[in-house]
Amino acid sequence: MKIIVLEGSPNIHGSSNMLAEEFIRGAKEAGHEVTVIDTAHADIHPCTGCVNCGYEGPCSQHDDVDKIRQQILAADMIVFVTPLYYYGMSAQLKTMIDRFCAFNGSIQRKRMKSALISAAWNSDSWTFETLEAHYKTLVRYLNFNDMGTVLGKGCGTPSMTGRSKYLQKAYELGKKL
Repeated sequence: MKIIVLEGSPNIHGSSNMLAEEFIRGAKEAGHEVTVIDTAHADIHPCTGCVNCGYEGPCSQHDDVDKIRQQILAADMIVFVTPLYYYGMSAQLKTMIDRFCAFNGSIQRKRMKSALISAAWNSDSWTFETLEAHYKTLVRYLNFNDMGTVLGKGCGTPSMTGRSKYLQKAYELGKKL
């Protein structure tokens, strides 16, 4: 299976990317091909809502999304990786997801698999409620088959994440695919 991992952390060595590394290790050990796209450091402009794409492209903007679009549409699975900032995904990942507008139909028809990996400082029971609701809406709207989530509560720093149970959970999610 071809897996695209969309990392949305501006901190390359942060907690959410640590979790992603373990997911990737498990997925590769299971025989899957994994491509990582660093959305936080790519040249991705916000969707302008111009709808020149007609919801199926091409987009009137020309940036890294041109290449990313091809990679997503060649994949069987997409994994969203984000730190939890103010109870939602990072702006960097959200900017990429907003650009799905120009190829919604193509994504919907693929019926791809998906997963969500996130890390948060907070460890309250409700910490991930808003992010989970957003992800579940994407799953429903884009006809994804949800393969699971790893929601790292209390993973505010790499050292906290390194001591957590979530690295193992991320590895196991990748390995079981």
